[in-house]
Amino acid sequence: MAPPKKKWVKSVTASSNAMDIPLGLFTRSSKEIAEGLQQAVLESNRTKGTKFQSAMSMLNFYINRAGKKLREQDKNRLEKAKQELRRLFNKPLKNNS
Repeated sequence: MAPPKKKWVKSVTASSNAMDIPLGLFTRSSKEIAEGLQQAVLESNRTKGTKFQSAMSMLNFYINRAGKKLREQDKNRLEKAKQELRRLFNKPLKNNS
């Protein structure tokens, strides 16, 4: 059995039928990330589930793929982006305590 390809995420994101994410979006501020994801899902006809679910899924996908390589400050910024996304879509905010 052949070993799995190391760059499968790159090929999945390049060939997937998911929404188009602006280049470098996840390196921006939490507010800009949330706004960018919201804009991307609202402009896309290729999402599954609700627009909120699709946007949150893309954010979680990025966080999960970064895994242990994600710096603490970046993880905090991305977690704040989740809260911003909930706010933009009028969803209840989660308490982080």
